[in-house]
Amino acid sequence: MKIIFQILIISLWAVSATAQDSLLEKANAHYSNQEYQEAIAAYQEILNSNQESAEVYYNLGNALYKDGQVTQAIIQYERAKLLAPNDEDVQFNLELANQHVVDAIDPLPKVFFVRWWHNLANKKSADGWAKISVGAFILLLVLAGVFVFTRTVAVKRLSFWFGILILAISIFSFNFAARQKNRMTSHNFAIITQPSVTVKSSPSESGTDLFLIHEGLKVEIKDSLGSWREIRLADGNQGWLPVNSIEKI
Repeated sequence: MKIIFQILIISLWAVSATAQDSLLEKANAHYSNQEYQEAIAAYQEILNSNQESAEVYYNLGNALYKDGQVTQAIIQYERAKLLAPNDEDVQFNLELANQHVVDAIDPLPKVFFVRWWHNLANKKSADGWAKISVGAFILLLVLAGVFVFTRTVAVKRLSFWFGILILAISIFSFNFAARQKNRMTSHNFAIITQPSVTVKSSPSESGTDLFLIHEGLKVEIKDSLGSWREIRLADGNQGWLPVNSIEKI
């Protein structure tokens, strides 16, 4: 009975995977035929079935961009970037779409070390760093075994220092994986979806007008109160705006 159940599970998984591949091929065919709205619907159907991937978000972004929905394309490119932070095609198309954004925001400068650290963390996805961390930990166990059981002083010393290095790699990789996973799940960034929004000094229509921003701009969500969100721009300016004027990445 247990074997039959396992076979049934594997069969259902195979059927599901085949269906998803078929739907992706259908969506790609619509895109190739310049049937962008049909492609958009097919890509969204894949995402609605909890089959997230950088490829699907990227392709959806391309279809939206071709259909003239630039702001929605930016959102999908940003989501693809979360899953594949080092993908050059995603980055290129995101930069291309961002050229349509009205607001040109100069980000606050970062200390070299902080910028280098963030760039290093973005070299791989959460899964990529997690695999490195696990692999390094397994290697650490092997080196620990060599250190314990070898009788050769030189080998013992070498395994010890290599073990320290591998331990550091495992720890840093784990931290990078946690950081990337947090970026994927925290949803602390959003894209302005209204043509223009006046940012207020407080979460109220009676608040003082601070500055005006336009659709397509990326903002960081700092706080929330009712139907209002406090946002921060890359240049450090902060304020409040209605929640219906943004879409989380």
